[in-house]
Amino acid sequence: MARYCLTDSRRNLPASTEITGYAASTLAYLHSVTHDARYLDRARAAAHFLVRAWDPASRTMPFEVDPPQHTYFFDCGIIVRGLLAVWRATAEKELLDTAIATADSMLRDFASPDGDFHPILELPSKTATPRDPLRWSRSATCYQLKSAMAWCDLYEITGHERFLEAYERVLAAGLRSWADFLPGHPELAKVMDRLHAFSYFLEGLLPRASRPECAAALRDGIRSAAHYLRDIAPEFARSDVYAQILRVRLFADWLGAVPLDLAAAEHEATQLASFQQPESNPSDPLVDGGYWFGRKGAQLLPFINPVSAAFACQALQLWVSSRPGAAHADRHLLI
Repeated sequence: MARYCLTDSRRNLPASTEITGYAASTLAYLHSVTHDARYLDRARAAAHFLVRAWDPASRTMPFEVDPPQHTYFFDCGIIVRGLLAVWRATAEKELLDTAIATADSMLRDFASPDGDFHPILELPSKTATPRDPLRWSRSATCYQLKSAMAWCDLYEITGHERFLEAYERVLAAGLRSWADFLPGHPELAKVMDRLHAFSYFLEGLLPRASRPECAAALRDGIRSAAHYLRDIAPEFARSDVYAQILRVRLFADWLGAVPLDLAAAEHEATQLASFQQPESNPSDPLVDGGYWFGRKGAQLLPFINPVSAAFACQALQLWVSSRPGAAHADRHLLI
């Protein structure tokens, strides 16, 4: 799966293992909702691409396969969760084996002498790239908890304590540091980008939502994220941020951690739906039904992003299913 579709030049960026991991999770989720075999077929295809992308010689999952120049801690966790999403539906052993191997590489290769996890390693040397506190993807902060959920999920499957200990370590670090993550940058557009990352932290809290300190972080974090989103959105808004905040609201309510703010959720669902490209006549399969990445002022940006589309599609489906009498979603299906 490509990272973006550039609609102005009508071309895709190169295939990405992380985005393919998201695609595997998304297609497995759609299969669970619709029971349409086409979604499971494509989920298996995405998962097997990831199995082939794994490099057994260096025991690494590269960021891109052509050429494999970097590996990202965050991406590896998303890939593990994508493999597990398909494994739950198919029980294919090689998917679980690749997920375990990738999770062990996160523990082994990314661990730093300071006790945290390097965000990016160069390949083939596995040398840590320099960190940058103003670029969230080049820092080791609370957003990494979303990726660490892969360890939590694997502990539930395998019972291996090393995975539980690693998740708990990242959780403890996130609870210590999350209050300093926002705004985190003097530019409003960069704060919006950090809201995307901050929402990953909120999602990563869900496995421990019953703990008082995690429920408090969810409550205060959702309130803070929604405040910044409303404040910055007239200048710059990202569709994935609306989707992420809406999803975490719903899950936090279902898990009994934070009661749903119905008016806020309604606003986020309405705004999110406005990013979808309606079907044209004649149909344009490159963009129809997709979700635009963002909007500056009234102008949509020329990117159809598969992750934005995945988050939006799930968030709006969960919003529909949040109505009284509907079945609540399984946390493990979170994309």
